[in-house]
Amino acid sequence: MSFKIAIIGAGSVGFTKKLFTDLLCVPEFRDIEVALTDISQHNLDMIRAILEKIVEANGFPVKVTADTDRRRALEGAKYIISCVRVGGLEAYSDDIRIPLKYGIDQCVGDTICAGGILYGQRNIPVILDFCKDIREVAAPGAKFLNYANPMAMNTWAAIEYGKVDTVGLCHGVQHGAEQIAEILGAKSVSELDYICSGINHQTWFIDLRLNGRKIGKDELVAAFEAHPVFSQQEKLRIDVLKRFGVYSTESNGHLSEYLPWYRKRPEEIARWIDMSDWIHGETGGYLRHSTETRNWFETEFPQFLASAAKPIDPAKRSNEHASHILEALETGRVYRGHFNVKNNGVITNLPADAIIESPGFVDRFGINMVSGVTLPEACAATCMASINVQRMSVHAAVSGDIDLLKLAVLHDPLVGAVATPEEVWQMVDEMVVAQARWLPQYAHAVPAAKERLAKSSVKTRDWAGAARRNVRSIEELRAEKSALKKAV
Repeated sequence: MSFKIAIIGAGSVGFTKKLFTDLLCVPEFRDIEVALTDISQHNLDMIRAILEKIVEANGFPVKVTADTDRRRALEGAKYIISCVRVGGLEAYSDDIRIPLKYGIDQCVGDTICAGGILYGQRNIPVILDFCKDIREVAAPGAKFLNYANPMAMNTWAAIEYGKVDTVGLCHGVQHGAEQIAEILGAKSVSELDYICSGINHQTWFIDLRLNGRKIGKDELVAAFEAHPVFSQQEKLRIDVLKRFGVYSTESNGHLSEYLPWYRKRPEEIARWIDMSDWIHGETGGYLRHSTETRNWFETEFPQFLASAAKPIDPAKRSNEHASHILEALETGRVYRGHFNVKNNGVITNLPADAIIESPGFVDRFGINMVSGVTLPEACAATCMASINVQRMSVHAAVSGDIDLLKLAVLHDPLVGAVATPEEVWQMVDEMVVAQARWLPQYAHAVPAAKERLAKSSVKTRDWAGAARRNVRSIEELRAEKSALKKAV
């Protein structure tokens, strides 16, 4: 088979390498073209060198191109994959730093909450530019696979306003299933059957079976509480399981910032998080992790390049959806996964316009969702709170309506649990002014926001958060990796 795949934001080097390697695990895909595009020539040069090393080492006729001209990269592409981070770590640091001044402590801040909403405001105009290019220069009927966060908002905008065939992809479901398989003593995750449904990062294991035997709430709670590691790392998640009756697919740190109950008071946060790794609830944990990962890659690039000169092992293909979806579409080999699409009745008790994450099957006829799913009422209520925020956020991002943006932030569950309306109004002004270069749709609103900030009497504080860690140096990271190797 010979067709073209374009990867936008290919400078996300580690993730692009994984996607590329997965694609080459499909025997029929070894004669494709992969076009890389990014705004950073430096990052493009690095990832192209790595991918070409993989191709050379395996003797495949795959063609790899790299171009900062996005339209040129998208010309004739049948599939387009996006993993962009608009504003990079500079804008992302404001997503964490500024809300902390108003008492809003986020672990990740990339989905909803103050950080996720502003992330969406930066991403959506760019996503719509991608869609325009796809409509104009990509292959007819091209499919857009969005990996970029905020997943639901980006996918919502691409479908409703971009008018492109779009599916959103994430790996939270797979990671949750791996945990459950481990605590239940399964030999592999293949022994587990499950239905997850909800919205991205708030999806729920509503049916769970181990070798055909249905697993109930009490057995799952007992298994998690008996596990020596997960019982400490997933305290909040286990508490939600006890109260809701179903397990959330999302990590302890992620879930903590989507709900109004666990991060509302600084003295309470320590009860529900674990500091053994960023993903369990550390303040700004993903920002620190991303910064360290970037610094490590820049420093250790020669090692990354050398490690690419290895034969591909199809047995080690990852569980990221992209390669499996393309394989099903192109070969007809059926793939089952959990996909982010417009609801349209798939989940009976969520709105038709919402972007939901639920089971579907892929074959030559496309992505075919399993319809008629009904969420437990508490899960639906939690999802609805986020959906309402997402809807307002998307419409604000497209219209440049700063008042609607403020209302979206005001209705966010964690923001509403912590901040007053006056604080929210000032915080949004401050974030829009700080990130103005990435928010062209709000250019008309920035001068008035600056004037309001100059006159404001709302007090803020200099606060690093309830559980903040400093970014580690390359030397510290080397020492830690060395200690781990010795321990193994």
